[in-house]
Parts: sequence; C-alpha cells; structure tokens
Amino acid sequence: MAEANEQPAGRTGNGDDAGGGIDVDVAIIGAGISGIGTAIELGRRETGKTFAILEARDAIGGTWDLFRYPGIRSDSDVQTFSYGFKPWTGDTMIAPGEEIRDYVREAAREYGVEDSIRFRHKVAGAHWDSAAKKWTVTCEVTRDDGSVRTEAVHATWLFNASGYYRYDKANNPELPGREDFAGEIIHPQYWPEGFDYSGKKIVVLGSGATAVTLIPSLAEKAESVTMLQRTPTYMFPLPRVSPLVKPLRRLFGVERAHHIMRAIHIEFQATQYSILRRFPAFGRKFIESFAKRYLPAGYPMDPDFTPPYNPWDQRLCVVPDGDLFTAIAEGDAEIVTDTIDHLTSDGIVTRSGKHLPCDLLVTATGFILQPLGGIALSVDGQPIEVGKHAAYKGIMLSDVPNLAFAVGYTNSSWTLKIGLLATHFTRLLRYMDERGYRIATPRFSGDFSATRPLLDFGAGYVKRNEDKLPRVFDSGTWTIGNRYVDDRKVLLKGRIDDPDLHFS
Repeated sequence: MAEANEQPAGRTGNGDDAGGGIDVDVAIIGAGISGIGTAIELGRRETGKTFAILEARDAIGGTWDLFRYPGIRSDSDVQTFSYGFKPWTGDTMIAPGEEIRDYVREAAREYGVEDSIRFRHKVAGAHWDSAAKKWTVTCEVTRDDGSVRTEAVHATWLFNASGYYRYDKANNPELPGREDFAGEIIHPQYWPEGFDYSGKKIVVLGSGATAVTLIPSLAEKAESVTMLQRTPTYMFPLPRVSPLVKPLRRLFGVERAHHIMRAIHIEFQATQYSILRRFPAFGRKFIESFAKRYLPAGYPMDPDFTPPYNPWDQRLCVVPDGDLFTAIAEGDAEIVTDTIDHLTSDGIVTRSGKHLPCDLLVTATGFILQPLGGIALSVDGQPIEVGKHAAYKGIMLSDVPNLAFAVGYTNSSWTLKIGLLATHFTRLLRYMDERGYRIATPRFSGDFSATRPLLDFGAGYVKRNEDKLPRVFDSGTWTIGNRYVDDRKVLLKGRIDDPDLHFS
C-alpha cells in the first residue's frame, strides 16, 4: 500500500542567503493571499511602516501553492475573492487554483512586496517584551542543504496571516483494514505531482468542498468514481463564466467593471445567506431544485442530497456549471451515503454491507485546525493559550499587545474580510502614530463563559478543535461579523478609540 500524506520537498527559497536577524515595524506571518494582501495595504495606505513577510515554505501563494489536486479551484466567485485594489482580468467566475496562485504572485510583484518575503522562515514562537515594547519572533530557517538555523526577527507589531489549518499534516481518520488494502491512499492536501489516475477505480471519502471539486475532474480519466459520504452537503451551482463580465468591461473598462461585479456579488452573497438562514425549509427546497435541473428525472434526493442540518449551518459547496451533477447524470460518478466498515484488498465494505471496488482511495477528510499557525506565543514570559482569549473586532486577542491576525469569511469570500481587516489595521497604525502611542491592547470585561468559538459552524475540522479558537461574544466589538456591509462600517468607518482598546 502506498500513501501520500506528507508535504513534498520545496522548490526554491532564500534559506541560505537571508542573513542575520532584522528589526521591522511589522512582522507578517505567511505569504498567502492574506499575508500578501496585508503587506500591499501597508504600502498602499502610506503607513510608512517597514515590514517583513515570514513564509515557512519556499513559494508565494499559501493554500493555492500547497494544494495541487485535480480540479483545484475557488469555492466562491473571484470578483469577491480577488483583491479590491487589483481587478481580476480573467473571464472565469470560479477560478482554477493555478490562476489564483499566479494572481497572488503577480500582485506581490506589481506592488513591490516580493523583496520583503523571507522564504523558508518557519515561525516557531513569538515573545512580547513589555519593557522593550517589541515582539521577538523566533524563526527556524531551512538552508538549501536541509539543515536548520535559528533567526530572530524583532517587530513592534505581529500580524498573523498564516491561516487556520496545518500545512504539514492532514486529517486522516482511522480506517479499519488499512493494512489489507492493496491500492493507493492519497490525501488531496499532498497530491503527488504528475500522478496518473487513468483507468483507476476511485473512491473519494468525504463530501466537502474538496471532494465536490475533485470528483468531476477525476471522472474524466478514471474507470469509476464514487463519493462515499457519511453526511450530505448542500451544493449550489454557479456559472463558471459570468455572462456580465465581458459586456461590463466593454462598457466601463476593466477596473470599473471589477468594482461593479464585486458589488453585485457582495449583494448576492449577503441576500442568499440571509434568506436561506431565515427560511431554512424554503432554502432546502430552493437548493434541491437546482440539483434536479441537472440530475435525471426521478433521481432520488434522499439520502444523497438531503443534509440533516439547515443551509449555512455548514458552508455551501459551489458546483460550477453543475459539473458534479452532470458527472452523476452521465454515469461517470456516483454518490453513496454510508460509512466505512473496513477496507479489503480491492475495495471498501460499508456498514450496510455494500462492497465498493477501489484501487485508489482519496481521503478528502478535511484539515487539522491550527489557529494562528500553531505558534507558541507568550507575553512577558507567560504562555498564551489562544482558546482562552477573546477576539477583538475579529483581528486582535484580548490581553495580548500589538498582535493582529486575519481570518476571513466562512459564509462569503474569504478575501473580502481580509481586505477589511488589513485596512482597519492601517487605520489603527495611523491613529497610534498621530497620538504617539506605541502599544495597543484589547481588554475584555464581559462574561467569558458566554462566549463562543470564532468559527462557529458545523464543519468537522472546526468541531474537532474548536476549543483552540479565540472566543467571540454576541454583541459589541467582541462579536464576529459575517456581513460585509456591516463590517465595512465598523472596520473602515468605525471609531478607533474604543473603550475596550487600551493605548500606551
């Protein structure tokens, strides 16, 4: 049995030529779409701040460089997933992963932040010293020969844009009989480059966005593809190419058309989320009606397309041009709603006794949640347990000075929220400079027992580790917004001199 569940070796980097420790105003952790966007905003908003981007891997792109599985794409429209300051010039509305990766790299080049990235700098820990009024960030730097040295980066501010899941390890459930299975097992997080799955009998374990993305692409070459799901997911078709893009560009030009399309999609996302949450029974029928348009007449919705929870209790999965439904309708893929009893040498036996022939098992079973990159944080020698702190405006932690972090929307495009948070961060820096402040520390005075996790929805990877997440309240600056229009007012126009944020 062969397995691919480990991170592949890197390609290029500056582990050998990075030099000694540095001192900057802002240390940004992560060179993915969030970290690059934040660095660009620091320059665009003319904060005058020096910064370094600390990237554990050896390439720009984060998730979009790590994930290379077949069909990898955005799960929301690129007009809102792209940066507000850089128009998406492609025609696609649901973009392939490599186009997103190229877009982020292009943005880094255009806005001059590439030279500020220190690749192969894995942040192991960060310590705040109140006397020095600085963070000391400890980096493990990998040289070209594979050896590791330690480097210290000193910064007045720490901005964590490392995402919320582990890159070096994926979630792999226990599979009884794994040792008997003669085929290959691959987790999509570590898809082998150039892997040939032509003619394979494939079972994809899982029903989330990764599985929904994989199956139509796998079905193009495989002998058979089966999605084995324990629980169904709501799936919503969107056009792969928007019919509005080209006419709007002809009328208004690329940049203005980009802003118009963003506004349209922001309103669409907010409206459909609000309606589906307020009227869940209608929402179920509404979503189901789209599946029926693609599936054969009389195809049973139960159990494969009837989740036991309400719409948006978990994230909806986008199905571009109904590709998954089409693959099922044409007999290229099937869904089985069941659980694994055990693996055999040539397949899977489900709890109901069904045997699924399989020589390639793809475990699309999710991530391992790791808030703030799993970095060891401390303030004046006292360790910080992230799950015991509240999130201020969704960007700072209670009782932790000069620390910001970025977590995007789960009910909309991730980057929409990141853009607001990055801009708010520049407002905060400017406010402090104008008044001579060096330190900003949120102080939570509410009832901590009445808080809930920052990511409060039913995905398995969240539920498994929700105790590690920062906490949020139901009102005020300690809540977590999920509506762009409301968050825009708070983060772009709202007051900085909030009573819960203490300056010195």
